[in-house]
Amino acid sequence: MTELGHIAWPPAPIRTGRLVLRESEARDRAAFIELFASPEVGTYIGGPRPRDELERAVPEVPGRRPGFFVVDLDGAMIGMVTLDRRDAERPGHVRPDAGEVDLGYMFLPEAWGCGYAAEACAAALGWFAGALPGEPVVLCTQSANDRAMRLAAKLGFTEVERFEEYGAEQWFGVWTSVTPPG
Repeated sequence: MTELGHIAWPPAPIRTGRLVLRESEARDRAAFIELFASPEVGTYIGGPRPRDELERAVPEVPGRRPGFFVVDLDGAMIGMVTLDRRDAERPGHVRPDAGEVDLGYMFLPEAWGCGYAAEACAAALGWFAGALPGEPVVLCTQSANDRAMRLAAKLGFTEVERFEEYGAEQWFGVWTSVTPPG
């Protein structure tokens, strides 16, 4: 991953109406393991990972890197939002030099259906628009993932293309904070 640019990391915690987006802490480790071991969460990302493997592999403070936000509800991690540079070798790009920032997110199943993903992703996109104005953000998800497709539309992503990757049709869209003239 290429860094996000010349931005200070971590930023001050981002507060929304219900959530806090913050840097990862040691107290989040158990929630990370639960997230990656969840069969429901793993449905569209290659399946769950074995819990014993995660117990050995997850560091004491997981996810501590630029572009990685823990989503906190009332002092507990319920999910994560990531902003990472998209690998140039992967399909799906909107710039000739590639390297766009890719929005990713995962939430514990008990947090689904409450609007937390939309709230957290919108806050992360707002922060990103302030940190790197005008830079596009892309999102790629399986077209079969109805929840992710609805969230992409709600956040204002527009479809660029569809392609086959990981044995499934992928939807690829773009978001930008710059409003086109006209």
